[in-house]
Amino acid sequence: MPIRNILICTTQVPFTTGGGELHVEHLRRAFVEADYNAEVVALPFKWYPPVEIMRGTFAWRMLDLTQANGKPVDLVIGMKFPAYTVAHPNKVLWIMHQHRSAYNLFNTPFDDLSTYPEGARVREFIRHCDNRFIPEAKRVFANSQTVAERLLHYNKIESTPLYHPPPGAELLRTGELGDYVFYPSRVEPQKRQELLIEAMSFCRTPVRCILAGSAPDKRRYEDLIKRHKVGHRVELRGFVGEREMIELYARALTVCYLPFDEDYGYVTLEAMLAARPVITTTDAGGAREFVEHDGTGFVVEPQPQQIAAAIDELYRDRARAQKLGARGREKIRAMNLSWQTVVASLVSAARS
Repeated sequence: MPIRNILICTTQVPFTTGGGELHVEHLRRAFVEADYNAEVVALPFKWYPPVEIMRGTFAWRMLDLTQANGKPVDLVIGMKFPAYTVAHPNKVLWIMHQHRSAYNLFNTPFDDLSTYPEGARVREFIRHCDNRFIPEAKRVFANSQTVAERLLHYNKIESTPLYHPPPGAELLRTGELGDYVFYPSRVEPQKRQELLIEAMSFCRTPVRCILAGSAPDKRRYEDLIKRHKVGHRVELRGFVGEREMIELYARALTVCYLPFDEDYGYVTLEAMLAARPVITTTDAGGAREFVEHDGTGFVVEPQPQQIAAAIDELYRDRARAQKLGARGREKIRAMNLSWQTVVASLVSAARS
C-alpha cells in the first residue's frame, strides 16, 4: 500500500513544552525530510478531575482520521495516552509512555489518581482502554526498553524498543572538565533535584551544582537550599537557551540525572554525547539503559550520601572522569541513533 499522508497523534498539555513536544516535532520533520506529507494532530489533555481522562479518551475514539481535507490518511502514528487509542485501519504505535499514574506511579508520591475518590475506577478504565485499543495497531514500538517492559508487565503486550537521538545531538561537544555538577531538567518532584541539593551538603570537595530548567514551584527549591545550607554551592539557573546549554554540558565535571523511573531521558544521552560521566540512581528507569556503573558513570541508590560520594570521587580523580565520559560518548555513537532509522521502521511496520 502506498503511504503518503501521515498523521502523528499526540496529547498536549496547554502552556507546557518539554521533551515530549520536541520528540513529536522532530518525528514530523523527519517524515517531511523523507518526502512524506506529515502533520501533528494534538488534543489538549487534562488529567484532573480523573473523569476528564475518560472524556479525553472518548474524544480520540470519536475522531474520524481516515480522511482530512479530502485526502486519504494513509498512516496514523500514535504516541501518548489517550491519543494512541484513536481508531484507524493503518495504525502504528510508538508509545512514549502510558498514563503512568495508572501503572508504575500508582500509589507513589508522584501519583495524581489515587488521591481522588474515583481514582481507582478511572485507573481500571485506563487499563481497559490500553488492553483493548493498543492491540489494534499493526505494530507497537516503545520509546525505550523501560517502556516496553512496562507494557509487557502490566498489559501482556509485546513491543519493540525504538531509540532516537536527542534534539541537537550534532551540536553537543566536550570541553575542559569544570568544577560543577550539571542537572538540566524541568525542576519538579519527579525529577528529584532535591536529592542533589541535599547531596551537596555531604560533599567534601569544593564542588558546585547548577540546576538548569524551569521551576513551577521555585520557592520550594529555594527553601531546600536554605534548609541544607548550600546556597554557596547550588545555583538555580532557570531556563537556559540552546547555546548556553551546550556550554554547560561541555564544561561540567559530571552530569546528574536522578528522576524516578523515567521513560527515556534526553539528559543521559546528551551528557554522554558531551563526553561527561553520568551519575544516576538504581530506580531511574530509562537512564539505566545507558549508564553502566563504573563504565560510563555511576549508578547509586537514591540517597544523598551516595550521590555525594560519587561526585567527590570524580572531583578527586579527573582522569577517571574523563575516561568514563569518553566511554559514554563512544557507546552512544556506536548505537547509530538516527531519525532516518525511526522513519524507516515505522513505515515498514505499516506496510507489513
